[in-house]
Amino acid sequence: MQPFALNYARPAVELEATTPYIYDSGLQLNVLMDGRVAAGDAALLRELGTTTSTAGSKTHFDD
Repeated sequence: MQPFALNYARPAVELEATTPYIYDSGLQLNVLMDGRVAAGDAALLRELGTTTSTAGSKTHFDD
Protein backbone atom coordinates (compact mmCIF):
# COMPACT_ATOMS: atom_id res chain seq x y z
CA MET A 1 0.00 0.00 0.00
CA GLN A 2 1.42 3.41 -1.01
CA PRO A 3 0.89 6.38 1.34
CA PHE A 4 -1.57 8.98 -0.01
CA ALA A 5 1.00 11.81 0.07
CA LEU A 6 3.32 9.98 -2.33
CA ASN A 7 0.73 10.30 -5.09
CA TYR A 8 1.10 14.09 -4.97
CA ALA A 9 4.65 14.69 -3.74
CA ARG A 10 6.96 16.33 -6.24
CA PRO A 11 10.68 17.01 -5.96
CA ALA A 12 11.63 20.58 -5.15
CA VAL A 13 12.30 22.66 -8.23
CA GLU A 14 15.94 23.69 -8.49
CA LEU A 15 16.14 27.26 -9.71
CA GLU A 16 19.27 28.24 -11.55
CA ALA A 17 20.49 31.47 -10.01
CA THR A 18 23.79 33.25 -9.79
CA THR A 19 24.82 35.60 -7.03
CA PRO A 20 26.73 38.76 -7.86
CA TYR A 21 29.10 38.14 -4.94
CA ILE A 22 31.45 35.42 -3.70
CA TYR A 23 32.62 34.41 -0.23
CA ASP A 24 36.15 35.56 0.63
CA SER A 25 37.51 33.21 3.31
CA GLY A 26 40.35 35.60 4.15
CA LEU A 27 38.01 38.48 4.93
CA GLN A 28 35.23 36.13 6.06
CA LEU A 29 32.79 38.32 4.10
CA ASN A 30 30.91 38.23 0.84
CA VAL A 31 32.63 40.44 -1.72
CA LEU A 32 31.56 41.72 -5.13
CA MET A 33 33.54 40.81 -8.22
CA ASP A 34 35.40 44.14 -8.01
CA GLY A 35 36.54 43.39 -4.43
CA ARG A 36 34.11 45.64 -2.53
CA VAL A 37 32.28 44.21 0.51
CA ALA A 38 28.84 43.07 -0.67
CA ALA A 39 27.07 44.24 2.50
CA GLY A 40 28.17 47.81 1.72
CA ASP A 41 26.42 47.90 -1.65
CA ALA A 42 23.02 49.54 -1.04
CA ALA A 43 21.69 48.66 -4.51
CA LEU A 44 22.55 44.98 -4.02
CA LEU A 45 20.88 44.90 -0.60
CA ARG A 46 17.74 46.55 -2.02
CA GLU A 47 17.62 43.93 -4.76
CA LEU A 48 18.44 40.82 -2.72
CA GLY A 49 17.47 41.86 0.80
CA THR A 50 20.59 40.32 2.33
CA THR A 51 23.94 38.78 1.53
CA THR A 52 23.69 35.43 3.29
CA SER A 53 27.03 33.70 3.53
CA THR A 54 27.34 30.23 2.05
CA ALA A 55 30.00 29.26 4.57
CA GLY A 56 28.76 27.61 7.74
CA SER A 57 25.29 28.29 9.03
CA LYS A 58 22.72 29.97 6.76
CA THR A 59 21.64 32.13 9.71
CA HIS A 60 24.79 34.28 9.76
CA PHE A 61 24.71 37.50 7.77
CA ASP A 62 27.54 39.75 6.64
CA ASP A 63 25.75 43.01 7.26
